[in-house]
Amino acid sequence: MHDIIHQLEKKRDAARLGGGQKRIDAQHKKGKLTARERIELFLDPGSFEEWDMFKEHRCTDFGMDQGEKIPGDGVVTGYGTVNGRLVFVFSQDFTVFGGSLSETHAEKICKIMDHAMKVGAPVIGLNDSGGARIQEGVASLGGYAEVFQRNVLASGVIPQISMIMGPCAGGAVYSPAMTDFIFMVKDSSYMFVTGPDVVKTVTHEEVTAEELGGAVTHNTKSGVADLAFENDVEALTYLRRLINFLPSNNREKPPVQPTNDPADRMDYSLDTLVPDNPNKPYDMKELIIKVVDDCDFFEIQPDYAKNIVIGFARMEGSTVGIVANQPLVLAGCLDIKSSIKAARFVRFCDAFNIPVVTFVDVPGFMPGTAQEYGGIIKHGAKLLYAYAECTVPKVTVITRKAYGGAYDVMSSKHLRGDVNLAWPSAEIAVMGPKGAVEIIFREEKNDPEKLAQREAEYKAKFANPFVAASRGFIDDVIMPHATRKRICRSLAMLKDKKLENPWRKHGNIPL
Repeated sequence: MHDIIHQLEKKRDAARLGGGQKRIDAQHKKGKLTARERIELFLDPGSFEEWDMFKEHRCTDFGMDQGEKIPGDGVVTGYGTVNGRLVFVFSQDFTVFGGSLSETHAEKICKIMDHAMKVGAPVIGLNDSGGARIQEGVASLGGYAEVFQRNVLASGVIPQISMIMGPCAGGAVYSPAMTDFIFMVKDSSYMFVTGPDVVKTVTHEEVTAEELGGAVTHNTKSGVADLAFENDVEALTYLRRLINFLPSNNREKPPVQPTNDPADRMDYSLDTLVPDNPNKPYDMKELIIKVVDDCDFFEIQPDYAKNIVIGFARMEGSTVGIVANQPLVLAGCLDIKSSIKAARFVRFCDAFNIPVVTFVDVPGFMPGTAQEYGGIIKHGAKLLYAYAECTVPKVTVITRKAYGGAYDVMSSKHLRGDVNLAWPSAEIAVMGPKGAVEIIFREEKNDPEKLAQREAEYKAKFANPFVAASRGFIDDVIMPHATRKRICRSLAMLKDKKLENPWRKHGNIPL
C-alpha cells in the first residue's frame, strides 16, 4: 500500500508541475500565472476538486508516442466554489504543448461542461492555448466541435464565462464567442481567426498580434470582448465579482445580497441632473450610480459603443440589468454597435431571470449612409426583438428625449414594459420640435418668425410627458429624486411576474 501511495504522489507531483519548472518560469516572466495558480486565485481557498488529473493523450503520429506524456494533457479541470457557490472551471496550461487542444484535452473540458449542465452551475473557461494540436489532425478539430456543441446547448441554461489569459487563435476563438461574457488581459492575451503572418500572406497587411486581436482592440473596436484588465490577478478578482451578480442557472432567481441602502432613499441632486437646454449633454452614469444599491454598478463593455451603457447592479439586494442611453456620446443616438451591444445583454438578462431597468434619453437612430449601408434597419431590429421577446420584469424611466422609433425600441409600454415612468423633463414625440415643424409647415419655411411660433406650439404640445401619460403609455410622471424608490417598489411588485411567449421551437431574430 505504501508503494502505491508513493506512486500516486509521484504522479500527482508530475501533473502539478505541468511542462516543468523551466516553462513555469517562462510563464511567470511574461507576467502570467500558471493554470493552477489561476484556479487557486479564482476559487475559494481549499474548494477545488480536480478531475482527470492523470489523463494523457493517445496520439502516436509524428513521434508523439516517443515523446513525454504529461499527466493532465495541458488542461486542469474540476469544480469548486466562488463565495460558497458551485462553479465548474477549466484552465488551459500553456506549459504543456503550448496549451494546445488534443482529443483528450477536449474530452476533459466536455466532461465538466456536461456535469455543469446536469447540476445547474456556471462554467468558467480560463483560456491560454496555442490552438489545435497539429500532430492530432482532425481528432483535435473534432474535439473543438464537441466543445462548441456543448457551448450551444448550455447557452441560456447556465452562465458561461471565458477568460482569455493568453493566445486564443483559429478554431479556439469560437468557443469563447458563444459564451456569455469574454474577459481579456492586456498585453498577454489575444484572439484572432488568423494570425499576423497569415494576414500578411493573404492581404499584405502588416499588423502585430496586439493590433490584430489584443485586449484593447476587442474591447474598443470589435466589441468581441466585454472587459480588459491589467493583469491576471485583477481579471480573476473581477470575475469573482461578476459571478456574485449571476444566478447559477436559468431555473434560479438572481442571488440576493443584504444591503443597508434604504429602498426609499431620495437623491435631490437628480432634480438638477438634466440641463434646461435640451441640446446639452449630461452623464447618464451619474443617474445609474445614484439610484442603485451602494453606488455599485458593474459595467459591461464600457469602452465599446459608449452611446449605450449596460451592466449589472442591485436594487434592494437583488440583481438587475441596467440599459441606458448615454447623452454624452453621439447625443445618445442608437446606432448599429449600440443596438447589438444592448440586444445581447437584454437577452442574457431574460434567459437568467434578471429584471431589466432601462433609462431612456434617445433622440432617435443614427442617420447617414454608413449606418444604412451597414444594416442599421436589421441591427436596430435586434434590440427591438430582444425587448419585445423579454418576459422578465421591465421597468423603464424616460429622463429626457424619447423620439421616433427609438422611443418604441427602448422598452416602451407597447413592447410589454411593465412599469413605464417619466421625469417632468421627458419629451416623447415622433421627432424633435425643429425637424417636426419644418416638415408639417414646410410652406412656411421662408418665414422664420412663424416657424419659431410653430416650434413653440409643438414644444408646448409634445416636449413633455403628459400626452403619452394621457394615453396610458406612461404610468406616472415622477420627480427625479424619487427614482430609486419608485423603481424598488415596481420591482417588488413584479417579483412574482409570470409571462410566457407562445410555444415555438425558437424565434428567428434578425441576425
